[in-house]
Formats: sequence, C-alpha cells, structure tokens
Amino acid sequence: MSELFDAVDALVASRSPLPPPAERKRLRAAHGLTIDEVATALKVRRATVSGWESGKTEPRPPERDAYARLLKQLAELYPAPADATVPPRADATVPVQDAAPVATSTGTPAPAEAPAPSAGPAPEAAAMTVSENTRTSPAPAAAPAPAPLPGARKAPPAAPAATGGPRFDNGPLAVIDVDTDGKALAYCTGGLVLDVPAKSLPALVDWTLEEAKLGQPKLSGPGKPADPLLVLTEPALKRYGLPAALGEEERIAGRIPEGHKVVKQLTRADWRLTKRGFGPWARIYRPAQGSERACVQLCIPAWNALDTRHWGDAGQLPPAELARVLGVYASRVMTPRGSTAVTGLELMTALHPPTRASEPDETGRRRSQHNPGSLGKDPVDCAPCEAPDGHPLLADLPRFHVRGPGEKLFEEAYDWARPLTDAECLRRNLVGLDVNMAFAAGANGLTVGLGAPTHVRNPAFDPKLPGSWLVDLSHVDLSRVKTGKEWVELDAALLPSPFTPKGDRPEGPAWYATPTVAYAQELGYEVRPLEAHVRYENGRYLDGWYNRLRDAYLATMADLGVDADLPPENFLAAMDGYRARDPELAIVVSAVKATVKGGLGKLRERPRGEGWRPGEPWRALSRPTWRPDIRAAVISRTRINFHRKIVKHAAFTGQYPVAILSDCVVYAADGESPLDVLPYREGRPLPGGFRLGVNPGLVKWEGTQSVLWGEGVREQFEAPELNLARYIKDGTVTAQDNGE
Repeated sequence: MSELFDAVDALVASRSPLPPPAERKRLRAAHGLTIDEVATALKVRRATVSGWESGKTEPRPPERDAYARLLKQLAELYPAPADATVPPRADATVPVQDAAPVATSTGTPAPAEAPAPSAGPAPEAAAMTVSENTRTSPAPAAAPAPAPLPGARKAPPAAPAATGGPRFDNGPLAVIDVDTDGKALAYCTGGLVLDVPAKSLPALVDWTLEEAKLGQPKLSGPGKPADPLLVLTEPALKRYGLPAALGEEERIAGRIPEGHKVVKQLTRADWRLTKRGFGPWARIYRPAQGSERACVQLCIPAWNALDTRHWGDAGQLPPAELARVLGVYASRVMTPRGSTAVTGLELMTALHPPTRASEPDETGRRRSQHNPGSLGKDPVDCAPCEAPDGHPLLADLPRFHVRGPGEKLFEEAYDWARPLTDAECLRRNLVGLDVNMAFAAGANGLTVGLGAPTHVRNPAFDPKLPGSWLVDLSHVDLSRVKTGKEWVELDAALLPSPFTPKGDRPEGPAWYATPTVAYAQELGYEVRPLEAHVRYENGRYLDGWYNRLRDAYLATMADLGVDADLPPENFLAAMDGYRARDPELAIVVSAVKATVKGGLGKLRERPRGEGWRPGEPWRALSRPTWRPDIRAAVISRTRINFHRKIVKHAAFTGQYPVAILSDCVVYAADGESPLDVLPYREGRPLPGGFRLGVNPGLVKWEGTQSVLWGEGVREQFEAPELNLARYIKDGTVTAQDNGE
C-alpha cells in the first residue's frame, strides 16, 4: 500500500505548479538551506539549482518532482509574508491613516486606504495588520532616496524582517520604551508599535512569550527558533525597577547583584537567569518542556550592551530607529545573542547545530543524534602546539617558559613595514588599500577539522588535510617563486615572508596551519614535515556562515548605493560618503564586519577574569566551539591570500608594498587614487591581483597621505619601520599609539 501512496505522491508532485523563482529562493533561505545542500539532496549541480532560482531554467522530471515536494513542504513551514522588504526608517513610517487594516471590536478588519509607498535607500512597506492593543507611529515622510550613481544597477530587495508565520508575526525583537503618559510601548520592526500592559519584569516576560508574537525561525533544519529579544530603553529601565546605569562594582562584575529586587521578582515567578546573571545581555528562561522553549533575552544599551566600537551610536537612537537597525541585522544575520563576537559564534552553531533528530524507530520515536558536518555537542582538546599560554595542556611547563616557533602555532594577521626605497621617496603619495571582509573571504571554502587531532610523525604533507604541521620553511626563497606555471624573479628584500606575521624569514622548523604549508608548495618549494597534528574528520564548516554574512554585507551595501558590479571609477564614487546616505544602515555594515572578526576571535577565547590561574581550565574550554585550530586556519588562509596578490602585483608592475596591517596594504604612488596603483587594462584588473569592488576579498580605498607625511612621522618617532598602514586612513598619529 505504501508503494501506491508513494506513486500517487509522485504523480501529484509531477503536475504541481512551482512557485516563482524569487519565492523558491526565499523558501530555501527561510529554512537555512544553502544552494549546495539542495543540489546535493536532489543530485544535481549547484549551477542547476541556481538557474531554477534565477528563472533562467526550469526543473525537469525526475528532479522536478522532488523539487516541487521540497518547495511545498517549505511553503507550509514558511508562508509568504504580507511584506517582503526591509524595515523602513523611523521617519518613513506609514502614517496611521494609511495603515493596513486594524482589527475592530468585532474582530473583523476595518477597511483602510492603500498604504503610501516608503522612500529611502532601503524601502520597505510597514507590516501593520495587528491586534487590538497595536498602533503605529505617525511620522514625517522620509527624505528622497539618493540619485543612482553612474553604472549602478538597482539594489536587490533587502531581506525581510523574519516573521515565519503567525508565531513570529511581529518580528524578531522589540524596543521597549515609555511615552510621556507613562504608557509602555514595544517598537517592533516594520514600524509596528504595540501597547505593553506589563508593569513588572516577570509580567513583561510573560507578555512577550504569550502575546507579543516575537521571535525568529530557525536558520537550519535541525536548529531551533531564535528567542525573542527585548531592548530596554532608559525610561523602560526605570519603569521595571532597574538601574539606569551600572555602578563601578556592577560594571566590573558585568551584572547587578543577585539580591537585587528585580532578580528576586523573577525568582519568585519561577524564572531563571543563565550563569552570566542579569547583565547587559540577560537571558531569562524556564527549563524546556519537551521541545517548547520559554526564554526571553534582554539587551540594555544603557549598560553598554551595544559596544560603540561595533554599533556606533545605535544605543542613542530613538526607539523606532533602534528597532530598525537591530531588525535589519536580525533579518540578515540573526537575532543578536550578545556582543557581535558572541553572535558571530552563535551563528556558526545555528547553521550547524550539534545534534539532529534520527529517523523514527519501529515505535515511531525519534532520538537525538550527531548532526554530520557540525562540531558535535562535546568539546575536544586541541593539540599542544595549538594551545594558548596558560592552557591546562601546558601545566607541566616551567612557570616562565616562553614557547618558540617550534613549540607554538602562531598564525596571526600581518603587522609588517619597511623603510621606503630611494625611488619610493621620490613619489608623492602613499595609497592604502583595504580588503573587504578579508577574514570572511579567508573562511570561504576552507576545509577545517571537525573532530580531535591525531598526532603523526614524519608525515607526507597533504594540502587537503587540515591540521598543524612542524616543518622547516626557511629554504623558501622569495627572489624566485612560481606563480601559476611560471617562475618569476622578485626583490625579496622588499617583500614580507608569507610564513610569519611580522614578515621575517623563518630560521628553522616551526608550526604552521595547512594553508601556510600548502602555499610554500605553491611557490615551487618542497616541504617535509617532521610531525603533525591532523584532523581526519573535516569539512567546510564555515561555508554557510560565510555565505550568510557575505549576503548580509552585500545587501546592506547595495541599500547604501554600493552595488557589487560597479566599474572601478563608479565604485570609488559610490564608496565616497556612503555612510552618510543612511547612517542607520551604515551601523549595520559595521556590526556585520565586527561579527566576522569577533566570531573568529571567540574560537580562541582567553580567560575573562573569574579568578583564573595559569594551568587551570577556563569557561570557554567547555564549548565545542572553542577551536583555536579553526581560527588559525582562517587567519593563515587570509594572510596567504594577501601575499599571493602582493606577489602577482609585484611580478606584473614592479611595485612592492611599504606596509601591511591585517587587511590593509600601503603602496607608494604618484597619484592619490587606488587607480594610480592598481594595473587596470581597459577596465579589467590583473588576474589574481588586487581588484576594486565591494565583494569580500576585493579591495576599497583606505586613504592617501603624502610621502612627506610618512617620512615625517617616522622621523618624529625615530622609527624607520613604523607601520604607516595603521594611520593611512586619516593621518592621525599619537604618541600613545607608539607606546610612548
């Protein structure tokens, strides 16, 4: 009988109409699926699925049947939202008289006039079909959108606020504020404003879970939906009995005392706090009952929850505008789970949960099992060479022992500079180029270890096997290297070594991550490792993470008028003053970039106080995502990508870098523009070299200063190799920057 049912299902699927291409893409993204995952499941090429989603091709049987079934199931999970664009600016909210229908006392929607179109770089009509305790904020019309730049294409529609059906109708988060009449209001994404009846924090948590309809759908099949996020303004803190600012002791502790009256209120109501207590990012929960979660997260900007280094002045924005900033970030990245670093790490787990449900057994029961491609639910020890100083694996070392390159893996970003040559001193300017999302690009397509390392001696090097290798690379001579199939002659004295962060040539055996050793082979030199810690269980764990952050970055930059396919001159024009076009979306760009760097940094998080002593474990070691080897591999690949472009550039142009800092490189040039440095020919860049553009891995203009400025600064501080890349942006140098 089951075979007959399967045949009927297949027959129905073969004639089922397919949704339009844009909806196919939306459904896939809503479930957190990548194009590669869909292609693998349907046993087709990646380009085939991409063609189905772009409308260039249509699926044919037998793949069409399976594809139709997939889309049908996803459509049931993620109904098409009434609105599919980005939350408008606060000053672009649709006035009340133009709002969508509001429920009347009989429960039937009252008719309303058509909503006015919103304006701005990232237009989105507000979703305002709401319950009786809902209202919208009238506001003046938005400023007109900036005129398109020459050669620019129309920006793609931005990601919608994540709703995902009635359960999350009102978006992922709300900013709680109090108006002049003392009434609490919840400012949601899309211009929606809810009345908040709760007069205590426990009541606010209950209201959030029972009535507010806040939250975000899961990002992957085995994952969990995001908990609702409440952002409390200073008036809201006062209303709910919380301090407007943390005292000195509370700031150091990162939380208010456990004996605070609000904490006691939560305890009496059977709510719990996580181990980090009630701080700037507090999680209030009850133990899960089956699959049902009861958890609300609080963000308190007045307690420095939104670090100004990454969120700018977001914490000072009015409630509606703050809801817009955080809402765009949530829809494109994920609902914030803490700092941008914490969120970057949580995004990895959300895309690759450690467990998934098994197939049903003979009783129909499913069990939790390991999710392939994830890091699992249990932490694994790193190799001794990968352990930072103070790690329990190093407890037997003498107290003041300093590990050298032969004992410690030291893969870090570049911090290198050299004196200018006589010819460079005759040029007028120093031009800085900055690689967009460099570390994200380093993670793209990178194979990393998923399990514990295996120690081997005298191994044959395998560039496809992630791990740490003890090998002598001092014989690699940069004066003669291989690029592609050709050998080229270079001035090695003007180049940094690709094998050390300071650019020094190695002096003997040292530990390196796989991408570094593979690059030595690529340059044409033999490598013979003495030993290695390799990971036979591996995969491209960071691909989905990279794709989501890349898409978030590109979509937001497109909203700011910087398209991905602009010609070089138009790209430079578009980048000029792009932040001023929409300062709120510019905040999102900064937060996305900070999410990349912070998330990778969390993979090797060090002790954070807590009475820790060297040789003792610290809290981060208990996470499966404490993986210094993955961080090292990403940084290694990023530095190698950088060096490869520098070599290509030097071989083609004869120009060598003056300074490199992390993802910024400085060249001497006669002109002031990057186009005076980069070898474009008829609008085409050097293959394999630096290229202007907004995509991760391409470069933008960092800044230009005069050669006289550079030589003057070095003379002032008596530092002929002062790293000018650190100051090229605006030319400001202080004594404090140089340790004085």
